[in-house]
Amino acid sequence: MALLPSLTQSWQEIHKIPFTPLLSLIFLISFLYVFKHIRSGKSNLPPSPPKLPIIGNLHQLGALPHRSLQVLSKKYGSLMFLHLGNAPTLVVSSADMAREIMKTHDVIFSNRPKTTAANILFYGCQDVAFSPYGEYWRQAKKISVLELLSLKSVQSFQYVREEEVEALINKIRRSCLKGVSVNLSEMLIATSNNIASRCLLGQKFEEENGKSRFGQLSRRLMVLFVAFCFGDFFPSLGWIDVLTGLIPSLKATFRELDTFFDQVIEEHETKKSDDYRPNKLDFVDILLRLQKNSMLDFELTKDNLKAILIDMFVGGTDTSSTILEWSMAELVKNPSIMKRAQEEVRKVVNKKSKIDVNDIKKMDYLKCILKETLRLHPPLPLSVPRETITSVKIGGYDIPAKTKVFVNTWAIQRDPKVWERPEEFIPERFEDSPMDYKGQDFEFIPFGGGRRGCPGMTFGVAVVENVVANLLCWYDWKLLGEDLDMTEVNALTTSKKIPLHLVPTLHSPSPMH
Repeated sequence: MALLPSLTQSWQEIHKIPFTPLLSLIFLISFLYVFKHIRSGKSNLPPSPPKLPIIGNLHQLGALPHRSLQVLSKKYGSLMFLHLGNAPTLVVSSADMAREIMKTHDVIFSNRPKTTAANILFYGCQDVAFSPYGEYWRQAKKISVLELLSLKSVQSFQYVREEEVEALINKIRRSCLKGVSVNLSEMLIATSNNIASRCLLGQKFEEENGKSRFGQLSRRLMVLFVAFCFGDFFPSLGWIDVLTGLIPSLKATFRELDTFFDQVIEEHETKKSDDYRPNKLDFVDILLRLQKNSMLDFELTKDNLKAILIDMFVGGTDTSSTILEWSMAELVKNPSIMKRAQEEVRKVVNKKSKIDVNDIKKMDYLKCILKETLRLHPPLPLSVPRETITSVKIGGYDIPAKTKVFVNTWAIQRDPKVWERPEEFIPERFEDSPMDYKGQDFEFIPFGGGRRGCPGMTFGVAVVENVVANLLCWYDWKLLGEDLDMTEVNALTTSKKIPLHLVPTLHSPSPMH
């Protein structure tokens, strides 16, 4: 209360000052300065749905965020600003705005927010996918693109793809002879895991029950990666993640991964010199060779090496099996499309007992099917989040620095302004079309675009084309029952909720066995 008399006294003193024109000018300038300062400090943010206290818009994400955000974007626009707890977030749902972010202002949007899961599982984000934008990221990506995932490297692993696809075809053949259905989803996951495991680590790591230790670790990591983390949205409440068990689970999985990769690296380092096969080096061999021969512009530590391997491990398993699963689901759902695809594949292969790379190059309709699958079912329907390095103006709106950015690939690729009958599976739309998935056509970005686009695209596509071509060539397929449930389940990638059970029938001539 002592403050009130002093304020009253000050006001009385002010009233005694003569109100001259000069004083009026000083007051006017001061008022305009303060008003301008207040105006300039208020950003012109994109439209935002109403938010709740504390949690903001978190409650509006739903079980399948890409679908929930598409619905919201139809009301609030292709640039939408959300408050996810304490995290300011921009959601992008149009090709034009995606082009602004991934091309026009690519550098500004090239950072990654550091999440709790990525920080724990990727050695403090020393991988490629989640590493902050900077010199280390540039060097790590350079290694991945030039040494591990180049076209030459992908071609060198053709023998792995062929051997694992042959094992898959023979496994299906045995089921055909017994007249039983197959869990194709499970088989595709196993094949993808085996291909990735052999290319990365040089072997399958199968356990006695036939399950892949590599695959089991991958699936656990996928689940933990999308688990709700209080610390990511409310930094002061990060301690709750310890109580919920998330942090202990992440650390336990990390320790298991770390031990696993230590063993793999040790085995590679102690291999005898006569085991050296220059034409059959796996990713660990390549990274150790680079490390040993000082062929890099920076020091590649053991943790750097393991972080990059986990990156490949995550990207090389679930993504391929998810695309394969949706491809076959759409084909059995659309028998006329499957029939046309089978006719093309079988005509190209003719009477040969094995499909080779040159055969696949001639299968144009098969490539259209893959593109249409990637359009309707992008493996990452919401892009890995970016983060603005500085403030920037996009679409007439001010986007602050340190804003998380999600590109809703799923919504963009089903935009009726761009795609005719966008909800239907129509591979013919890609016939005689120059549109490709390499990140330059922003209406179609299943692998992202710009600097942070997926470097493993060539590797994944080679696996999918090989597997689908063989499944279509050697077998006819029908549903087990009348209906096909196409419900999605959300993880790091979005796969079918109900595994794909199909009945295969052996086509003549029979495949290799």
